[in-house]
Amino acid sequence: MAAEAQTWTLAELAARAELPGRTIRYYIARGLLPGPSKAGRGAAYGPEHLERLRQIRDWQARGLTLTEIARRLAGPDRAVLQAEPVAWWHYAVAEDVTVLVRADADPWRLKQIKNYLAQMAAGLRADNEGKEQQ
Repeated sequence: MAAEAQTWTLAELAARAELPGRTIRYYIARGLLPGPSKAGRGAAYGPEHLERLRQIRDWQARGLTLTEIARRLAGPDRAVLQAEPVAWWHYAVAEDVTVLVRADADPWRLKQIKNYLAQMAAGLRADNEGKEQQ
């Protein structure tokens, strides 16, 4: 099989790079490593992924942080994208308790969260009423 056509699973790439699979996924999420050439259950990674992982390891060994590595990978003409702001819902469940929930949560998840918040608020009210009676 030619080197260009050689591909590996995440586990195989992790073994070759001597890194945990979760580190590789983290690098992909940070934009340090391109995603797999084939996504989904049969995700495929190639030699370019292994070479990039070795490059990242080398830079880290020289003392560079992941942010500095991202800047180098972006090149001098491209700015590194900063993290996008995230909107949060603030739910006051008691006078002294506020719960933050990401505003982009799925609707089914928000429904679950609201049910739990109602239970939490009821429990905190009951605890507070019990203290006032003592």
